[in-house]
Amino acid sequence: MNHDQLIQNTISFVKKELENAEGGHDWFHIQRVFNTTRLLSKYEKVNILVVELAALLHDIADPKFHQGNESIGPELAKKFLQSQQVDKSVIDHVVNIIQHMSFKNSLEKNKSTFTSKELEVVQDADRLDAIGAIGIARTFNYGGFKNRAMYDPNIPPNLNMTKEEYKASKAPTINHFYEKLLLLKDRMNTETGKKLALQRHQFMEDYLDQFFGEWGGHR
Repeated sequence: MNHDQLIQNTISFVKKELENAEGGHDWFHIQRVFNTTRLLSKYEKVNILVVELAALLHDIADPKFHQGNESIGPELAKKFLQSQQVDKSVIDHVVNIIQHMSFKNSLEKNKSTFTSKELEVVQDADRLDAIGAIGIARTFNYGGFKNRAMYDPNIPPNLNMTKEEYKASKAPTINHFYEKLLLLKDRMNTETGKKLALQRHQFMEDYLDQFFGEWGGHR
């Protein structure tokens, strides 16, 4: 099977799997990450097939929507790629990326040593979609989906969460900016990713300044 046909088959599979997904983790999120992955790949020496497949399959079964189960997504991706007769080395690399790219995994005390340039590219693309204007929209969409408060002055952000605390958190949506989103700028891997993150980060800073000004009745 040629490259283009495999990508089209993967897109069809992902669209079907995510047709009822929450708005911040739906096909359009995948599409944006896929497009940004392609953009970043122009400036990085990577295996294009690996990064494109990983971008398309990285959220095929997000643990947030599967009782925290982190094995469903990688297994689903692996079975699909096997059904497409993809080379084992490519499958293994894609599955490793899916298993290791999440922000919450960086909170583990005994973090995995797996790394690759392909992981760095897909991780940057995913993190870029978590910040800026779209990142803000996704954050409040998910907060509404989980029926969380927008903001509660009596519940401060927890800046020293473990992975398990992060997964179990039910904190107000604004806290998520401080617990994750504002940290991503300094955790980008690629030079292009770092540059793109700067403007999106500043947009969030400006948004929070406006938010708190309006919350306090100052604007």
